[in-house]
Amino acid sequence: MREMTVEQATDMMLHVCDAIIGQKQYLAEVDSRIGDGDHGAGMAGGMEKAKAALEAKRPFPDINTIFRTMGMEMIGSMGGASGVIFGSMFMGGARDVPSAQILDSDILAKMMRASLDAVKHRGKAQLGDKTMVDALEPAVLALERQACAELEESLKSLRTKKVWKKQKTMWRNLEERNSWEKERWDMRTPGLSLYGLFFRQ
Repeated sequence: MREMTVEQATDMMLHVCDAIIGQKQYLAEVDSRIGDGDHGAGMAGGMEKAKAALEAKRPFPDINTIFRTMGMEMIGSMGGASGVIFGSMFMGGARDVPSAQILDSDILAKMMRASLDAVKHRGKAQLGDKTMVDALEPAVLALERQACAELEESLKSLRTKKVWKKQKTMWRNLEERNSWEKERWDMRTPGLSLYGLFFRQ
């Protein structure tokens, strides 16, 4: 598959919503190791609202509107920092890329680069801070390397271990960090787990 239509892209995002909703308990368990364990419920709730909006408002005029719809629903339903950060990811991709009638590798790479920039700007996180950026940035770099490939090949590239090679390099550099930081890095965070799920669907 070289590209997707707007309707096919809508179906893909509905699948992503279902996948995240289905991992509600897993995300709660991961969050409970370092927080209050409510991340699973929050993400599932946001994705349920996004799914309902996608189903109710389709067909969409362009790919951007799919992203924008998901972002607005997550910001409006999740609240707090999570809603703003995850909503910003989708809204950034929709806002900073010209209207697209099809989704191909080049457009996806540009939209996800804009999403990454929006997340970094909003959350002030950088690669290595043990946030969602640690999963999102390697994925964006992989997409950019595949910008001229067929869309199916670009999506497959996200499901390979090579995407996370840079993350492993960061972990090897932890030798100079103190023991508290090492213990913190050994724990899988909700944001990192979520983006791992998102890009491997």
